[in-house]
Amino acid sequence: MTEELASRSTRWTIHGERVVDGSRRSRLSIADVELPDGVRFEQYVIRAPRSAMVAVLDGQERLLLMRRHRFVFDRWVWELPGGYVDEGEDAATCAIREVEEETGWRPGAVEPLVSFQPWVATADAENLLFLTRTAEYTGAPVDVNETERVAWVPLEETRQLISEGEIVGAGTVIAVLELMARKARGEL
Repeated sequence: MTEELASRSTRWTIHGERVVDGSRRSRLSIADVELPDGVRFEQYVIRAPRSAMVAVLDGQERLLLMRRHRFVFDRWVWELPGGYVDEGEDAATCAIREVEEETGWRPGAVEPLVSFQPWVATADAENLLFLTRTAEYTGAPVDVNETERVAWVPLEETRQLISEGEIVGAGTVIAVLELMARKARGEL
């Protein structure tokens, strides 16, 4: 990399941001931004609270997934359990709570797996993925609005579900790929 290129800033300048609409789940804004070359324009921005999900992996290398309908694109898909982190709440605590509410399984101790932003050019919606290798069945899911079906799916089969379009959510896809990579490296 040349010294000129290394010293050149590509940071955009934000002159302001006005909220267009919002709820407790997301806020839509329009930002007034300027590129390093002086071009100025408005950009829509979505801001959402952090969310936390858990990859629950059992001793047989099966992943706990839930089947649910996503109305935004009108499809049934398999996903990891998870939800929004409440203001002031610990993300790991949220993740554990969401698993039990949505699946009826209480995870053991969780460890961070990966953190990501799913739509970096337009949204600030940090997703935190956790991993646990233990869970205790506590009964039917408490949240009847979330899950049609809960299943333990062999990790090897989850890649096929991605290929078939049965797993499409960024968090679940990322978790599956990270777990498969760890398995290939002998870290699972």
